[in-house]
This record gives sequence, C-alpha cells and structure tokens, in this order.
Amino acid sequence: MASILDLLNSDMGRQLISGASAQTGQSPDKTASVLSMALPAILGAMQRNAASPKGAESLNNALSDTRHDGSLLSSLGGLLEGSSADTSFMNEGAGILKHVLGGNQGRVEQNISSNSGVDANSVGQIIKMAAPILMNVLGSQKRKDNVDQNDIGGLLGSVLGQNSNNDQSLIETLLDADGDGSIIDDVAGMVLGGGKKKSGGLGGLLGGLLGGK
Repeated sequence: MASILDLLNSDMGRQLISGASAQTGQSPDKTASVLSMALPAILGAMQRNAASPKGAESLNNALSDTRHDGSLLSSLGGLLEGSSADTSFMNEGAGILKHVLGGNQGRVEQNISSNSGVDANSVGQIIKMAAPILMNVLGSQKRKDNVDQNDIGGLLGSVLGQNSNNDQSLIETLLDADGDGSIIDDVAGMVLGGGKKKSGGLGGLLGGLLGGK
C-alpha cells in the first residue's frame, strides 16, 4: 500500500489538511508540514511499542476495535467541517496520543513546532485530529490483509513505506539515527536535511509532498 505520506496527497489527506487548517487557523502548507513530520513520528512510536509482545497485543486489540475499522474514513467531512471539529473525535485523538507517546507527547509537539514554525498548541490540535484517522487507516489495512498480532510490525512497516523504492526504508530512517532514544529529532533532522542525521527516503518524500518547501 501507499506510505502514510503518500496518503496526505489523497482526497482523505486533503480533507484532513483542510479541516486541521480551519480548526487552527494555520495555512494548509504549514498544516501539511506538521502532519508530514507528525505521522511518521507517531507510527515510529507505535513500531517501537509493538516490538514487545505486550505492546503488539495492545496495538492489535486497539486496531481490532470497531472504532478503528476504517468506517470513519468515509465520514471525515462531517467530523472536520468548519472551525470546530467533532468533540468526541478530538477526545479520541487525545487518548490515542497519550497511549502511544506517553510522557514524550509534549516534547514531540515542541520539536514539531520548532521545525515547522507552527505554535505548539496548534500542533497539538492538528495531531489530535490525525490520530483517529491514522488508527482507522491501520485498522482498515489490518482487516484487508488479515493481519494478526504477530504481523503488526509488518503492517506498520508497510504504512511507513518500508516496501517503497526509496534507497533507505522509512522504518530504518526513523530508528533513532543518533542513538539517543528519540525519534522526533531524527525525523526533524531528515525533514530539514541538515546536521548529522541520515538522509534518504523520508526527506525525499517530504520534498515531493511539500514541493521542495
């Protein structure tokens, strides 16, 4: 399947960008920039959590929940329309992020804020909107491919773009290039193309998505 960044160029992705832009007052370009950093970071955190049997079981159970069966993807317009997104939708997003990112959530939001030029509060709102959509993308693919607990890691790798034609898979580039246990700083380094971070698939995809901005 397409990687999560490719999905931002789909009708669903454009709906998310438009809705999150209206919700926060940020421009569509800046909103897309936040999402292009946040989605791989969230998936990378899920990948790490799922590396343990307990974590894989927890994620498998969450994706098996009927709330994440993919049906939400056909009703995004009603959830994201206007300047105020559906409250239950936003609350679910907050719960997902708390579970996936834990105590690192604030630091993730600050790092994305620093690298996107979008204030941290808006970043937080944008990724709350993205989280239920991401879970529905994963849940839908899980059902389509009959993925069980033992294959959850492979599912995440697929959505990250592991099976793409890039020189270096997204999952490899997300695995903490500088060894400090942090994913988000490595993602930011690749987005900006500077420093000692590895370059490769993610930077190329982001460049294409954002038109080189």
